[in-house]
Amino acid sequence: MQIRTVTYFLEPDFPLADDRIADAGQVTSNVKDALVEAGYIVQTTRLAIPPFARVLNGDAGRLTQLALDLEAACFVHKLDYAALGPARPGDGPAAYQAIPAALEATERIFASAIIADVSGGVSLPAMRWTADVIQRNAAIHGDGFANLRFTALANVPPGSPFFPAAYHDGGPPMFSLGVEAAELAVSACAEATSLADARGRLVRSMEEHAQRLLKATKKPGGVRGLRFGGIDFTLAPYPEAARSLGTALERLTGHPLGAHGTLAAAAFLADALDRAKFPAGGFSGLFFPVLEDALLAARAAENRLSVNDLLLYSTVCGAGLDTVPLPGAVDADTLAAILLDVAALSLRLNKPLTARLMPIPGKQAGDEVHFDFAYFADTRVLAPRASGLGGLLAGDESFDLAPRQR
Repeated sequence: MQIRTVTYFLEPDFPLADDRIADAGQVTSNVKDALVEAGYIVQTTRLAIPPFARVLNGDAGRLTQLALDLEAACFVHKLDYAALGPARPGDGPAAYQAIPAALEATERIFASAIIADVSGGVSLPAMRWTADVIQRNAAIHGDGFANLRFTALANVPPGSPFFPAAYHDGGPPMFSLGVEAAELAVSACAEATSLADARGRLVRSMEEHAQRLLKATKKPGGVRGLRFGGIDFTLAPYPEAARSLGTALERLTGHPLGAHGTLAAAAFLADALDRAKFPAGGFSGLFFPVLEDALLAARAAENRLSVNDLLLYSTVCGAGLDTVPLPGAVDADTLAAILLDVAALSLRLNKPLTARLMPIPGKQAGDEVHFDFAYFADTRVLAPRASGLGGLLAGDESFDLAPRQR
């Protein structure tokens, strides 16, 4: 098992308080060294700040400068990536509209946009603003890759170490760990003789790793005033079969991913995560990133997985729609309709969900997709079923959706 990220959360001020970012670089470096000494590979160190409109006192016109300054400071202090935090519906359309320029000006800056939360409900205007961001991001490099650095957030609280969803609550600084744990599920399911055995193996493996991680990070992370935000033990994959969530699911069902039984297998693994005892942070669930998982990518290419299938699996375990390749000509109304389904699930089920949608310019449904990027597998473009928002949902309202009570 590898550590995907050591993420540090802070209030940066603007202009940036360089000493705070220096502290972030020092702490994450110390934590990384301790984890390496404990036998782990640490892929990245990252920095997350509060929603950027708050940092900029509402002046979205300065977002690109904030992004450039943050990227430069991270380079100096040896932090690999930084997240600007989300645009929020209350910030207005200008905050959303400023995101593509900030991403185009940088290479290691991520951003997000809130489309729904408990306090504000589902924001139909935010759906459309976010859909516009996705479309504009797709054109930045001509291949849709910039949307890797942007996601929509539905009911996602601060404190998740995984990007692009990470943002700070504005309190004292803290750090958390995001792990790449799909291989634990693969091993547990491969070696088990029964479902009970598989569950027990996975729970024990997670708890043993959690104790090792806590022991390793106790001293370097024990800076006065620094909070520990927990371990996000999401079963995040890597694009090879031995580290694929899809591999674990297929070992449970005995059939290709997407067949009936996949939902039950996903629920089974999510239940095991819930049973493990450790200081949890972030999602601590299952990711279904089509482009980042070898088996998901393969089954999508075989037309065994659809966008609706991925939404269905999110009801029992997942983090929403992640790195989903879509046709380049997908219109903003269709994107907004997909985002709306994610938002509705998140509020009715009272769970955090994201949507990282990746229209691929020049590609149609069924076309092959290849990126020269070690963390992506080859697949094909998925066909969305939406045809845009109509009827009463075509308005500009926000509406509440309370969690199901009975």
